[in-house]
Amino acid sequence: MKRIIALLIVVFIGTTSCKQEKKDPKPEVPAQVEAAEKFVVKPEATSVKWTAYKTTEKKGVGGEFTTLNFENKEGNTPQEALNNLSFSIPISSLITKDESRDAKLKEFFFGAMLDTEFLKGTIKYANDAYVASITMNGVTNDLPLEVSITEERRVSMTGTMNLKDWNALGALESINKACFDLHKGADGVSKTWEDVAIEVSTFLRKN
Repeated sequence: MKRIIALLIVVFIGTTSCKQEKKDPKPEVPAQVEAAEKFVVKPEATSVKWTAYKTTEKKGVGGEFTTLNFENKEGNTPQEALNNLSFSIPISSLITKDESRDAKLKEFFFGAMLDTEFLKGTIKYANDAYVASITMNGVTNDLPLEVSITEERRVSMTGTMNLKDWNALGALESINKACFDLHKGADGVSKTWEDVAIEVSTFLRKN
């Protein structure tokens, strides 16, 4: 009987000494959620070029605005970054690489309009289409834009402004009168066209 009791004691000690204590599992640390990258439009990466036309052969005259004012605009997608981007362009920043032409455009074209200090506008994106709502000569009108965005995040926005939509035919007549002989073609007819091609280029940075 004593041997049986001793054996039971040995078995009991062996089983209890080998038993591992249960430990509370460590709480799982949630994985850190990385912030999604943002697409950012910056004014220093943006340019505005334009092409006007003269003579009956419709010879192009190019220029640009060297200053475009807006605050950095960001979004989760390129479309979101560009949508509702409000801007202003000082008329004084106009250049055509011809100082005489620059002076005439500022005086006889933009100077013949209302609100001659700035062009203002907002880019809008809706229903897979872009427009620039532009205020010029005291008139606000929409300019439809064709937009391309490359894999390198380079953006090109192009459109054609018809000056009559901004009540600017009086300003057009003014500049044609000031440049009457310069706008003559081989046929001797002086002509300045109502349409102006616009091209905006920018680069979407990632933040």
